Amino acid sequence: MGEMQDRIECDVLVVGGGINGAGIARDAAGRGLSVLLCEKDDLASHTSSASSKLIHGGLRYLEYYAFGLVRKALAEREILLRSAPHIMRPLRFVMPHDAKQRPAWMIRCGLFLYDRLARREFLPGSQGLDLRRHRAGAPLKGAYTRGFAYSDGWVDDARLVVLNAIDARERGATVLTRTLCGAPQRHAQHWSATLTGPGGRRSEVTARCLVNASGPWAERFLGAAASAPLRLVKGSHIVVRRLFEHPYAYIFQHPDGRIVFAIPYERDFTLIGTTDLDFQGDLDRVAIDAEEIDYLCRLSNRYFARQIGPRDVVWNYSGVRPLVEDAAGNAAAATRDFRLEHDTEGAPLLTVLGGKITTFRKLAEQAVDWIAPLLGKPAAGWTVDACLPGGDLFGARPSNRGVLEFEQWAAALQVRYAWLPAALVARYARAYGTRIDTMLAQCKGMADMGGEIVPDLYQVEVQYLMQHEWAVSADDILWRRSKLGLHLPAGSAEILDAWLAASRDAGRAASA
Repeated sequence: MGEMQDRIECDVLVVGGGINGAGIARDAAGRGLSVLLCEKDDLASHTSSASSKLIHGGLRYLEYYAFGLVRKALAEREILLRSAPHIMRPLRFVMPHDAKQRPAWMIRCGLFLYDRLARREFLPGSQGLDLRRHRAGAPLKGAYTRGFAYSDGWVDDARLVVLNAIDARERGATVLTRTLCGAPQRHAQHWSATLTGPGGRRSEVTARCLVNASGPWAERFLGAAASAPLRLVKGSHIVVRRLFEHPYAYIFQHPDGRIVFAIPYERDFTLIGTTDLDFQGDLDRVAIDAEEIDYLCRLSNRYFARQIGPRDVVWNYSGVRPLVEDAAGNAAAATRDFRLEHDTEGAPLLTVLGGKITTFRKLAEQAVDWIAPLLGKPAAGWTVDACLPGGDLFGARPSNRGVLEFEQWAAALQVRYAWLPAALVARYARAYGTRIDTMLAQCKGMADMGGEIVPDLYQVEVQYLMQHEWAVSADDILWRRSKLGLHLPAGSAEILDAWLAASRDAGRAASA
């Protein structure tokens, strides 16, 4: 057991390093509160890196009459896209019409409403398509001759979490990964807890307010049931080699009423998901099962001319979504809205239940709107007009230009870093935005990049991720900070982990 090392005092202790915890830490730090965020694993290592990676209103929720949720999410789409145009981008969706399911008039009405529930500045509205002539019809079976197109957005979900954590730290928050929060003790005016970090290092923390943002663990973290119980729902995705060449995504209807997306992914692949299954089991060991793989393959095969099976799956992932129980008969119908539970029976406690990536900023804003006045810091919300780190392509304030002119900005970057391979600059532009200048500050040519540890991954990038983004392992780097794992040969993770271990050993030797 490690010895007691630190005593920390803060205004707000946030437990959980997913999108909601990181978003709340960022918002609170920006309002002048002292914040400590702790996460027992890596940032975004569970639900927040296992999404469908969409910034969307949730078209399918309209048929469950969840108009408030859809309106709230639609209002956030363009706010988020402007704040981080490097890790998010508009995405056009195509819905092939299956005459055996929802009638065309119903879909047109739904899309009419979807277009108008919230203001749009740059996302185009919906339209009907003749799939016999539109390029999105080419990969589909011949029976699908008409369809509809509408707009939403795509996001690198794990990087979104990391960028919120970076912003929180730069505004004064302390972010501790791989740090377990022991059972907190509540007092009249504060909370106390023991944090156990890497190597058994322990810290005693005293906080004026506790935020339970532990996602699927929210109910069991404090050992007390919430007034609105959580429904744990597993969603799984599969990745196959590219099924189509164009930039459109698809939304498919299944005869069982569920919706599945097929999304262009990482240049060479197609992402297909998600499933919705009630989950009971070990939250640290969530995995896809054979039936889910078969289900997603069957639905893909219902629409695409090119047929796939389990052997075509090159990668898969699963996450457990903590949904607020609303007596829905099936998991797909359960609400994706969030609920914030306020408890002032002693030191303040805020418990976050449910939510989705698209509404994380609004959730965080509402959470800190409650916390800040209680702690004597009644500052107004600020994130609606702020860029996330790297998103300030055309100035400190978000603008439509960052979204609409991203390719022009990236082309100028190619000229500025002409000594780098074009594909590498393109990847850096999408991953780091303007922070590429921080990462490459000491580099004037390829010789300054350090060794190529594995293909297209140089020492300078790994060192940046270790220093600025809490990366510790190959999984952190290859599957959360990037998706390089999809592109690298077998054995690359072992090579990178060996390099990381050697780097840590050298660092310890230098400081001894």
